[in-house]
Amino acid sequence: MQFDNSYARLPERFSAAVLPTPVKAPRLIAFNRALADELGIDLDGVDDERLAAIFSGNAVPQGAEPLAMAYAGHQFGNFVPQLGDGRAVLLGEVLDRKGGRRDIQLKGSGPTRFSRRGDGRAALGPVLREYIVSEAMFALGIPATRALAAVTTGERVQREIGLPGGVFTRVAASHVRVGTFQFFAAREDGEGLKTLADHVIDRHYPEARQAGRPYLAMLQAIAERQCDLVCRWLMVGFIHGVMNTDNMAVSGETIDFGPCAFMDEYHPNKVFSSIDAQGRYAYNNQPGIAQWNIARLAECLLPLLDEDQDKAVDLANSVLADFAKAFPKRWLAGIRAKLGLASEAEGDEQLVQDLLALMQRSEVDYTLTFRSLCSAAQGKAEAFRGMFIDIAAADEWLKRWQARSAQEGRSGDEQAKAMRAVNPAVIPRNHRIEEVIAAAVEDDDFEPFHEMVKAIARPFEERPDYAVYMQAPMNHERVFRTFCGT
Repeated sequence: MQFDNSYARLPERFSAAVLPTPVKAPRLIAFNRALADELGIDLDGVDDERLAAIFSGNAVPQGAEPLAMAYAGHQFGNFVPQLGDGRAVLLGEVLDRKGGRRDIQLKGSGPTRFSRRGDGRAALGPVLREYIVSEAMFALGIPATRALAAVTTGERVQREIGLPGGVFTRVAASHVRVGTFQFFAAREDGEGLKTLADHVIDRHYPEARQAGRPYLAMLQAIAERQCDLVCRWLMVGFIHGVMNTDNMAVSGETIDFGPCAFMDEYHPNKVFSSIDAQGRYAYNNQPGIAQWNIARLAECLLPLLDEDQDKAVDLANSVLADFAKAFPKRWLAGIRAKLGLASEAEGDEQLVQDLLALMQRSEVDYTLTFRSLCSAAQGKAEAFRGMFIDIAAADEWLKRWQARSAQEGRSGDEQAKAMRAVNPAVIPRNHRIEEVIAAAVEDDDFEPFHEMVKAIARPFEERPDYAVYMQAPMNHERVFRTFCGT
């Protein structure tokens, strides 16, 4: 790996140097060779044993400068002034084949200065979940951290019970979070705040440097990326589960797949996370929470936006107002695409809301509803109609949609093709992930894991060999709660 570690060159208070803690008997579960090639990693003469040693933390590659990043954050609305990487170690940054700078980080590699009495380890289940979901997000075209490797440690970690341990290697555009800015703002460290902002501009938003107000331009760009990201989540029924400010990357990538889940039956207030007792991060709340998180970032940046406090507040509020205006438009454009509508027309939003209301009343599967509608565009509406309790209401809605579609002037085949490009047939369903984890944890069987990774790699295709991954869960298979890795 060709490292060039810009974050390690920042002042000492930004991070804490730390070596991964060696594990007993590392064994490679999965290695993403396509991603490794993209990152320019030379694998000549490197066998699985060597890969297991590197991606468990037992062997630190030349050029790496391992560190744990410092950050703070609002957790379920409550501010914690110091969090930081408690079970993750940033090995360093590599320049990929396209010249992009990418972080390589080990999760579950042992305690750091920020562990807060935690063991710094990861159980195998969360490692497999993050590998699957992050690669699924990539295949769905949603910005997200990537999975490079998964390793078992040969050791047990203690949670509610003893579980096999694992280490996950993730790749990110960076690991700077809203909480990283909050760390310096909470300490009234203006110099640190400016240094961090300059680092983020140079790394992610170099065009902001040319703006009259570079830090305002950076804030606007971060808000725009978050607006787009959360809209993309909603389009595929994704629920992050823990949208704390320390889990919001300023790069605009989805980060930290803990108790995340994809909806099966549609409900706007769906919650899976076992720690989200009040539904703060429910499906439909995610846009508002993203705006709330941007507001927390804006608060940190006020000293950089303008020397006049009132002027700085006005500038920050303008960014939040722009987010509030942009999101509904972007969301509606996304849903239009799912319905196969390429143009705008009066009544589109009502058409969408009526469909969602029908879906909620019948508790139909979110993914399968939109996928079956693709066939309805070609005159094959039986599957779509059969999903609803009130078939008459579904038929009435279909007639309205067909009349609206006719205004587009496209053939049914053309419309269906466009719809199948944005409505996935395969998502990483919760019950399938749980089956994968159970096989690995209970039987040391990783074949189901590898099969699911293959299935989610081409989510918009209906492949007979992977038909089982397109099916909604039976009642007894439904997963109602997901859990954080710690």
